[in-house]
Amino acid sequence: PTTHGVLQTTAVVCAGGLAGIVPHVARGRVRGGDRGPDPDHLARRVLTVGFAALCFQPLYNAGALTGPLGTGAPYVLFLLLVLVLTGLCDAVLAALLLRARTSYPYGPLLRDELRALLGIGSAVCATGVVMALGVAAAGLWALPVLAVPLLLTQVSYRRYAAVRTVNRQTIASLARATEIAGCTPPGHARRVAALATAVGRELGLGGSELTVLEYAALMHDIGQLSLVDPVPGGATAPLPAEDQRRIALLGGEVVRMTGVPAAVAQVVERQADPYREQPLPARIVRTVNAYDDLAGEGAGAALEALETLRLGTARDHHPEVVAGLARVLARDGLPGVTSVPTG
Repeated sequence: PTTHGVLQTTAVVCAGGLAGIVPHVARGRVRGGDRGPDPDHLARRVLTVGFAALCFQPLYNAGALTGPLGTGAPYVLFLLLVLVLTGLCDAVLAALLLRARTSYPYGPLLRDELRALLGIGSAVCATGVVMALGVAAAGLWALPVLAVPLLLTQVSYRRYAAVRTVNRQTIASLARATEIAGCTPPGHARRVAALATAVGRELGLGGSELTVLEYAALMHDIGQLSLVDPVPGGATAPLPAEDQRRIALLGGEVVRMTGVPAAVAQVVERQADPYREQPLPARIVRTVNAYDDLAGEGAGAALEALETLRLGTARDHHPEVVAGLARVLARDGLPGVTSVPTG
């Protein structure tokens, strides 16, 4: 039997989180550092634990759990149910926070968070159940013993994240090869990747789909390195369809040699196909690339470029992608656009 309630449980978690932040504060990594904690993340964790404690502690203290359920399988199933509800609560809060920061559509963000629950989230929840049962059987000594797998998981996750960061930096550096060679304007690949990712989120893509889209957008012009005569200004949108398709196929061959996922090469290869035959990532790369080729520095040029894309929806660009691009530009204020007709 226990006497502590929801407030004490939440206070202990809050104190532990604040204690964990101290080393990062000393190193100046609270916000913006490579590995520093996020205060919003800590607040979310405290709220999530408070939710779990509210679902469990009053019933346990009153004896309403161990009495009817006992300490066998029904009790374990109840703990799993509480953890599933807690995971859902955490996913909802995480998606809300990211929505507030980025203004991305809430549905895809929540879907990404729910997908994460099936991976590391399920492992953490299972460890929580084992900890609760282990402490009841072996006392508080079970906590440090059972925390070791979590620490090892955290170290592995940090290494995995570092590898992914290095991989993305390598792809971004390779994408700059077209700029260094004078085939494309400076910053073209980066702008297309950032805008294509935003449009992908607007249209409901998430998780690995966004990663493939970003990589393909970064490397969409890599095929120009195989050309004998560079494209004037690096703009491929005004080229004939045959030339665009040849550059796309050459780019796909180069991308396959870099070791990135095959889906990235497929998107690069198909960006010049008729849009009705393209997958959604290829449609997005094609439209955003055309926008960046056509848009200038001012809002007027950006509006003119969007109007050109809208007029091309019958043959060259998917109407939904053009509409999504217009919404992103209007909402985020990219290239000076504050109000965009979606036609």
